[in-house]
Amino acid sequence: MNDRLVAQVPTVLEAIHRDSRAIGFTMASEPQTGSLIRTLAASKPGGRFLEIGTGTGIGTAWLLDGMDAGSRLDSVDNDPNAVAVARRHLGGDRRATWHVRDGAGFLAQLPQSAFDFIFADAWPGKFSDLDDTLALLRPGGLYVIDDLLPQPNWPEGHAPKVPALVADIARRPEFVTVTLAWASGLMLAVRR
Repeated sequence: MNDRLVAQVPTVLEAIHRDSRAIGFTMASEPQTGSLIRTLAASKPGGRFLEIGTGTGIGTAWLLDGMDAGSRLDSVDNDPNAVAVARRHLGGDRRATWHVRDGAGFLAQLPQSAFDFIFADAWPGKFSDLDDTLALLRPGGLYVIDDLLPQPNWPEGHAPKVPALVADIARRPEFVTVTLAWASGLMLAVRR
């Protein structure tokens, strides 16, 4: 078994990667992460999904590929150039709603227990505003984060925050968690 081989890659990814390179975007999710969030998304039929950190839509494409027709995705990012790439390639999918704004402000306006699945792939929702983000999950809801193993493109201040974040989530009694030293380093938490 080779867990680095990812089957059934969404066809739109090649074009998104090309446009991501054209604008110098280097923070895209890895194929392994994408295949995992797609698989987990399929476990939430008719679900409400939140992606914090749209980027150019790589993770978005994987989520949409796993979601059923009755599911809905809200995706937020503060970079209009990156989101423009996502919208160009995925904007025709009526299941997705795009929000170009500060993630922390967006999270603060959402009602508690609104989502079945949160993929936090940005600073807000992961390293800041964690309590607000976790409060958005319904019972049985999934919270997924990546970029927990050292990466060459990490921004200043990322590395020292990872152990504290993982420990914080793991000690919360309302969540069951698992960490995976796989892809860029992942953590999954499920609200009891």
